[in-house]
Amino acid sequence: MEFLKNLFTAPLHRFIHKDFHEVVSRMTLTDKFLFLIVHSMDKLGILWHRLPVFVGLFYLGLRRHLHQEYNLFNVGKTPAGVRFNPADYPYRTANGEYNDPFNEGAGSEGTFFGRNILPADQKQKLLKPDPLVVATKFLSRRSFKDTGKQFNMIAATWIQFMIHDWIDHLEDTNQVELVAPKEVADKCPLSSFKFYKTKEVPTGFYEIKEGHLNVRTPWWDGSGIYGSNAERLHKLRTFKDGKLKIAKDGLLLHDQNGVAVTGDVRNTWAGLSTLQALFVKEHNAVCDALKREDPDLGDEELYRHARLVTSAVIAKVHTIDWTVELLKTDTLLAGMRINWYGILGKKFKDTFGHVGGAILGGFVGMKKPENHGVPYSLTEEFTSVYRMHALLPDTLNLRDIDAQPGPNKSPPSAEKVPMENLVGHKGEKALSDIGFEKRIVSMGHQASGALELWNYPLWLRDLIPQNTDGTDRPDHVDLAALEVYRDRERKVARYNEFRRALLLIPISKWEDLTEDKEAIEVLNEVYGDDVEELDLQVGLMAEKKIKGFAISETAFVIFLLMASRRLEADRFFTSNFNEETYTKKGLEWVNTTESLKDVLHRHYPEITEKWMNSTSAFSVWDSPPNSHNPIPLYLRVPQ
Repeated sequence: MEFLKNLFTAPLHRFIHKDFHEVVSRMTLTDKFLFLIVHSMDKLGILWHRLPVFVGLFYLGLRRHLHQEYNLFNVGKTPAGVRFNPADYPYRTANGEYNDPFNEGAGSEGTFFGRNILPADQKQKLLKPDPLVVATKFLSRRSFKDTGKQFNMIAATWIQFMIHDWIDHLEDTNQVELVAPKEVADKCPLSSFKFYKTKEVPTGFYEIKEGHLNVRTPWWDGSGIYGSNAERLHKLRTFKDGKLKIAKDGLLLHDQNGVAVTGDVRNTWAGLSTLQALFVKEHNAVCDALKREDPDLGDEELYRHARLVTSAVIAKVHTIDWTVELLKTDTLLAGMRINWYGILGKKFKDTFGHVGGAILGGFVGMKKPENHGVPYSLTEEFTSVYRMHALLPDTLNLRDIDAQPGPNKSPPSAEKVPMENLVGHKGEKALSDIGFEKRIVSMGHQASGALELWNYPLWLRDLIPQNTDGTDRPDHVDLAALEVYRDRERKVARYNEFRRALLLIPISKWEDLTEDKEAIEVLNEVYGDDVEELDLQVGLMAEKKIKGFAISETAFVIFLLMASRRLEADRFFTSNFNEETYTKKGLEWVNTTESLKDVLHRHYPEITEKWMNSTSAFSVWDSPPNSHNPIPLYLRVPQ
């Protein structure tokens, strides 16, 4: 076998990019062959996103398999021989425990972030180049660039809603101070700022010796509205008919300090609170429906079933609605629907149930969860590619919803509110004054920012951060500079090594990254000609995007791997996605909800009927609905 491997590999080394020789040497014979297909297409410039949909899907399927094999690294020790009976926990626990039958703690609050790429120690380069220089010269907004009709402010807010469900790092008690260098000091809103280090914790494991803890539950369990522990959850429940607390006006309640009563309250703004309130209403509506179906269900049973249903609705909306708008191509429309329904499609699955494995029937409803031999977690690299603050504008354009709809159901503008007035405690008060309907319609009709260079909001460079209990901290932060520092501090590889580790051909000169002459000039000024020093965030924003993609292809590769993993590793989307666990009515609720538009229509039909012209609630609402395409999805060719 070793002879065959060497016989197969030797001539290929001349063709394969030299940076991949080492990883290819560790691959199985089958994986070498699959890598060769993927790498050949990349090297020869055969762009998967320009090929017929079924060919593009084949490429992405091969690439995802390779990443599942070579880009999942466990951080921390794995318990041996520990197993519990899933039948004892047919519900999502408050802190995420007891999901994985072979590892009761996997995915729970306070567990380690995993890795897609081995740590890149940057302790000697934390300030090289200075994060404030990088933020000022590459990120800081000059003038607002939007995404046209593709992505609206609800879409921008949705991803923050998901982040508050998935990830947040435990901080140390020690602070770091960054001081603006003279060359950019006059362009930095803060001359200096202090913040807490990310807490580094020994893993007790020989391969990755230190890691960072996630204080949220990384499962797709709705912890943004339920919290990540029993103490928080207790404050949110009414303990009557399974319901969560909400105000009579459909907005979140607030405690005596003005902090919202909801699952996650750290670093929030009025848009996030709007979505949290909507899904509290969704949870309570599920409780009512289940109670009507079975009046004997008690408070605890109703709560548990409703949480399962609501979490699944959130996951489904993200998978086949939000992501489809983010990556607006026929190939990804097909790919995301395959993740949920399989190649056989929704009609087949609704009629015959889950048939076959993940490819034919989708991840949802598989016979057993699949973690590819690595305990479930979300990763440091996943955190890095979800840094999307450039989606936020400078002002929110409030609309007059008392007027009659204009062309394409667009409401007239009423006033522009600076975004800094909608953040934190000020934002909670503003939302109470604005109301849910006006808020959601205004967000629906406003385009989000574009994820590009020079588009990071200036108001986020002088921000009041919050503690996990929603109280304000005394020190303002420059979030753009902080995000550059965080990637380095957490040992996330810089852009070129990031690509290399993901089996993407690295750049050798700035012109490989971008055609923008000004960007190339500033890259040379800050990094010289050393492409290996390029910070990940700068690379992701500078990279030329695939047509229809709101994000870079480099970021997308992490999405490709982790979007599947969030579904396939969770038993409540696989082996326990059934009537016994969800109830018949609960499963029907999930199966008949296809989009955020469906959720909005359930609670506010007058909003969707009067103000929404678009097919998706995540595209700008006055855009035309999707036109019928008679060509079968898998046979379409991108224009």
